[in-house]
Amino acid sequence: MAIILYKVDRSPPVRAVLMTIEILGIEVQTIDVNTFAGEHLKPEYIKKNPIHTVPLLEDGDFILSDSHAIITYLVSRYGKDMKEKLYPTDLKLRATIDQRLFFDTSILFPRLRAIAFPIFRGQKIESKLIEDIEETYGFLEKYLEKSIYLVTDHVTLADVSCVASVSSSNCIVPIDEKYVKLRTWFDRLKGENWYQKGNVPGLNDLVKVIKESLEKSEA
Repeated sequence: MAIILYKVDRSPPVRAVLMTIEILGIEVQTIDVNTFAGEHLKPEYIKKNPIHTVPLLEDGDFILSDSHAIITYLVSRYGKDMKEKLYPTDLKLRATIDQRLFFDTSILFPRLRAIAFPIFRGQKIESKLIEDIEETYGFLEKYLEKSIYLVTDHVTLADVSCVASVSSSNCIVPIDEKYVKLRTWFDRLKGENWYQKGNVPGLNDLVKVIKESLEKSEA
């Protein structure tokens, strides 16, 4: 039975899963969820995912929500020879990757969402929200002092997850030149084929929505 991914491409968590799928080279059936039309609130969707979020993964009779849980599951089950690099069994490395994933879900993405919602609603962006994004860039710069990537000197799931959020934040609050290590990390990941295929199309959709929202608020 095919793996099914319910998605909204402009969503950073969805794009983290799409990039992971590209890295692993696995076949996945995708189903677009029209959240504007309330498809995520339909009884059949809520039955699968009570918190009615995307992404949602269906692998046979196994259903899983939350991008961080999904990408670690996909690598653990389908990673083959890439498993040890993306999500190593070494206790300390895995714990550090998990910490970066928790950093994404508790700080990076919530701060992105906090600044994006006012834009979508045509409201003024408070300076505090911009400062909060800038602070996340500072955190990442510190993480990158010890290694080329967020955990070690090769790509792990920490990078895949965080770059989905960072690339989105960068559309609203561009990464300042003072964050040298962060900009280098970001540029390096943008050159990856899996980034171009899994992240860029949805990121472009997000940029379009942001631009349209800003134009409406200024009209």
